Amino acid sequence: MQEHVPARRATPEDAAELIRLRAVMLQSFPQPNWNDDWQPTSEQILRRRFAEPSPTMAAFVVDRPDGAGLAACALGIVEERLGGPGNPAGLMGYVFSVATDPDQRRKGYSRACMTALLDWFRERGAGAADLRTSEWGEPLYESLGFRRTPDPAMRLRL
Repeated sequence: MQEHVPARRATPEDAAELIRLRAVMLQSFPQPNWNDDWQPTSEQILRRRFAEPSPTMAAFVVDRPDGAGLAACALGIVEERLGGPGNPAGLMGYVFSVATDPDQRRKGYSRACMTALLDWFRERGAGAADLRTSEWGEPLYESLGFRRTPDPAMRLRL
């Protein structure tokens, strides 16, 4: 692993590469009905959200050493919820897309992106950050201070 890996904040121009890396991440999980229909809309969302004057969504990236796109990314959002004990302001970070190209793994790129994203959450006053992980990602997130919570997640498709 490299000593210091520079991560930079993504710009609207990085949207297509961020979508490509998200597809890399999503395809690592079983996808019974995979299609690419989500990609154009998601790219438009990133371009719009990154261009906002006070964005609540950000991505941090590491460029490929050969200059041919991105090697890794971490995307997240700051959500405003109702406050409570331990987080009076109610601001929460949520990490929803961390990916590294297969040929660029084990170089510290995801760690650099995650560290920058967590710093961005802190700068915005988020009291905590949540994410969901695979068993492969869990060691990285634990090393950054994430811990499993006792409450299981549930979802209703609408």
